[in-house]
Amino acid sequence: MVHAFLIHTVHCRPGDEAGPCRVLYSRVFSPEGLDKGGCRDVEKERLCRKEQILAVARQAESACKFSQQASGKPASDHPLPLPDDSVSLQDAPWGVFRLLRGDPFCEDKTVLWLGVHSLGFALVCDPHENLMLAESALRLVAKLLLEHLKLLSSGSDVVLKADKTEVILGRLLPHGQLLFLNDQFARGLEREVAAALGK
Repeated sequence: MVHAFLIHTVHCRPGDEAGPCRVLYSRVFSPEGLDKGGCRDVEKERLCRKEQILAVARQAESACKFSQQASGKPASDHPLPLPDDSVSLQDAPWGVFRLLRGDPFCEDKTVLWLGVHSLGFALVCDPHENLMLAESALRLVAKLLLEHLKLLSSGSDVVLKADKTEVILGRLLPHGQLLFLNDQFARGLEREVAAALGK
């Protein structure tokens, strides 16, 4: 099962100031107790979850930057696509890392990440989850978000498009469940998403 999905910054966009990693959007599918007793205070629980997601984003950002440095292709070598261009995820850096129990979740988790220009996408999964299935889902979610929400165009604000992001996640990761996606089923889901978003 997928515990959480998040979109975060990896690099600043051209013209923006460099800064720390920021979580632009997150969705937790399966809340867990944050410690043995859990958090009794709702506000404290919300802040704890926010810190957990930020910790994941920072590690995913570091992994993405390390992968790009190791490949010898700095991010500046990849110009941002034009608004109507489709984005190829085939060469986008991606990877997997493990979060051990207590750092920052109560149980072990596996994180799959994908870096596309200035954005990072990550799935936080249970450790026994099918990684090939999770990678396919992550790539399809990222592709549809980039296509339908134009997230890489200048002035695009992920926060203002949260409702459309929810529509896409609801179709591709219903209640945090990974779907077995063959090509025909994936194309059907893409058509459903396009219809739901009015495109």
